[in-house]
Amino acid sequence: MFRDVSSCSTYNYGDALYWDARYVQEAGSFDWYQRYSALRPFVRKYIPTSSRVLMVGCGNALMSEDMVKDGYEDIMNIDISSVAIDMMRRKYEDIPQLKYMKMDVRDMSLFPDESFNSIIDKGTLDSLMCGTEAPVSATQMLGEVSRLLKPGGIYMLITYGDPKVRMVHLNRPGYCWKIELYIIPRPGFEKPGSYSSSMKSHLEPIPISDSGLLPADFVFEDPDSHFIYVCKKRTNESDLSNVPNCRISADIL
Repeated sequence: MFRDVSSCSTYNYGDALYWDARYVQEAGSFDWYQRYSALRPFVRKYIPTSSRVLMVGCGNALMSEDMVKDGYEDIMNIDISSVAIDMMRRKYEDIPQLKYMKMDVRDMSLFPDESFNSIIDKGTLDSLMCGTEAPVSATQMLGEVSRLLKPGGIYMLITYGDPKVRMVHLNRPGYCWKIELYIIPRPGFEKPGSYSSSMKSHLEPIPISDSGLLPADFVFEDPDSHFIYVCKKRTNESDLSNVPNCRISADIL
């Protein structure tokens, strides 16, 4: 009942052999969903440039490279595909801020507890949700993400999954996360003529209920929007503080 197949194809996106074959055929770079330029306001708000960042399911995307150009100092990139990792390691061998390791996000035991200040996931959880035993894989991955985050750290998930299918996985007490949600239109989306300027900016968080549902009167600017879940690990079990309540300002766009 928890498997989200709304955007899955017949491919097993959780399988290393699928990705190895794909990266052999598609050697150029590709960023799933959004480029860094669109995500930058959110990354810069929640992730300091001095953070030790883990990029899960890095593939051959330019996101980590763009973050280094923007001042980020330490990004560990992992992927299940040895083809992708070998390719990216060679490409960035002269950039010490970028490191690459072959690793399955369901078992990141090579890293000790609380190894990272921030973890970024752009489509990797989605890939597992299209694989076999999807709920088990999601639980394994998110448990590892929670283990690896330092208290106060941020897990930023960029996904096509709306709260109905993602919050059931993210909003588990064992992860100790305080979650904020943003919704952004897909790249190239043009607002219809009926779009109201009074609609909420995508730079503002969207309120969600305790059960993870959107407001009943919420209207999507783009019906195929992407969702950004900002999951902050509480510093202790009794810490009920919110993710910082400041707004994202246009000056970091």
